[in-house]
Amino acid sequence: MVIAEKRMHDPGNNSKPVPAINAGIKRFKGKWTPAMAQHLAKRTLFGASPDDIRFFAGMSLQKSVHQLLNANEAMPEPPLHYLNDERFTDPDVPLGSTWVNQLTYTGMNNSRRENSFRAWWVGLMINQERSLREKMVLFWHNHFVTEMRSLGNALYGYRYNSLLRTHALGNFKVLVAAITRDTAMLRYLNGQSNTKKAPDENYGRELQELFTIGKGPGSHYTEDDVKAAARVLTGYAIDTKTLTSNFIGNRHDDTDKQFSAFYNSTVIKGRKGNDGILELNDMLDMIFAQEEVSRFICRKLYRFFVYHVIDTITEQNVIEPLAKTFRKNDYDIKPVLQQLFESKHFYDAGNRGGMIKSPVDFTLGLCREFKVAFPPPQDYVNQYGLQQQLYQQASNLQQTLGDPPNVAGWPAYYQAPQYDKLWVNSDTLPKRSQFSDRMMLFGFNTKDKTKILVDPVAFAKQTSDPGNPDVLINESVHLLYMVELPQKDKDYIKTNILLSGLQGMASDHYWTQAWQTMLTKPADAANLKNVTGKLKNLYKYLMNLPQYQLM
Repeated sequence: MVIAEKRMHDPGNNSKPVPAINAGIKRFKGKWTPAMAQHLAKRTLFGASPDDIRFFAGMSLQKSVHQLLNANEAMPEPPLHYLNDERFTDPDVPLGSTWVNQLTYTGMNNSRRENSFRAWWVGLMINQERSLREKMVLFWHNHFVTEMRSLGNALYGYRYNSLLRTHALGNFKVLVAAITRDTAMLRYLNGQSNTKKAPDENYGRELQELFTIGKGPGSHYTEDDVKAAARVLTGYAIDTKTLTSNFIGNRHDDTDKQFSAFYNSTVIKGRKGNDGILELNDMLDMIFAQEEVSRFICRKLYRFFVYHVIDTITEQNVIEPLAKTFRKNDYDIKPVLQQLFESKHFYDAGNRGGMIKSPVDFTLGLCREFKVAFPPPQDYVNQYGLQQQLYQQASNLQQTLGDPPNVAGWPAYYQAPQYDKLWVNSDTLPKRSQFSDRMMLFGFNTKDKTKILVDPVAFAKQTSDPGNPDVLINESVHLLYMVELPQKDKDYIKTNILLSGLQGMASDHYWTQAWQTMLTKPADAANLKNVTGKLKNLYKYLMNLPQYQLM
């Protein structure tokens, strides 16, 4: 299966090209259409249900972006101990209670808590409000990577995730400072082992290479800068009683730290004792004085939300203006995202349907698009159990929430030249089809047979006239795809799927009659089975086409 590219100026593109994208970052002032609303929703949420599309289409572009950036969301309730099994008890945490305040743990109950955390996180994505926050939590998780499997305690992972959620749409510089002191990061990149007697360069290197300056054309920090940064960061530790981070003055290197000409030969004055903690602010001031920080982060945001190729035109017309806005607003993230999502460039036809869905977008987006019904919060055992299964499905497709493959994140977000094409290969593409087929035909269920399953009749009712096969097919395609489906493919679907086996086959009347009979005589089991079966085949077929892999 070949998934077509959208851009003419993408190297290696052999598909029919569209005009090169020259639109800049100026605000879009044209007509706000449902297709544009759908594009915005699919890029900023995990999947877009028909209700989401109608919601954003019913307001202006500016109000839509304002909603995404300023939704009044409370912080979510913490994850629960949910495994109702004698073999998997958590003696310190009653069933149905949260474990995030419990400091004691063992290898066994920690594994259960990790599962609880992952299921909880999946639930937040599925039940997200019309807000950018959850998508930004994933963005920052891929940027400031930690791996649950190396932390040793689920509590570190939960606190790290909560930190990302708290600062997801806040100030980037404040977030960098908070991440530097975070217990998960201190464990993951050896910050707790970094002392004046044995400086550890791990975090000092990644702070510059992956978190702030990057490896772009304007990044010229040196190995000596890495060593100097490591010395600035000495003294941080984890209190084993409270499992929180602290600063131990006598472990801190209080000598002066000399940086290279890239940082204007800055000298960070050594501070003694607990005052050594103030050197972090001095170093961040020095780093954030470099314009390359703003460019690096804007490029990452662009590749996450728009497209993987950043050519000369895009660098000049989009990245540079966004970076200027970032600096002008003292590294607050909202003004940058607002400018991007309100721009002509973002809505250029060549940028729509040009990204391959990540595994999380594919699996959880399917659930949200089809409004799959999950157990209510009071049935947390089954709710968490099903969400854990979805986590595993995304993991099978090579995106394990909580555990990116390395400190650089998932390669699909940074590995040139393939980028998002890495999500689809000979192993993962059949698994994607297997997942969508199962959600349509059988679903997933827990031990007591509680099930999640697509309701094809309910989705068909989201179209304006589901009894008309042409309307049903056209509008279903537009709801599920960001690219057009050729008419010959729609004709095939109508004749060989929707009307297959019906008398006359090519006559729309027979589908219309079957649909109306279902509405007026719901007790007619044979007709209901016939209609439901054909709708299942219709949506199963649509989700197996290449177009469904794109957003």
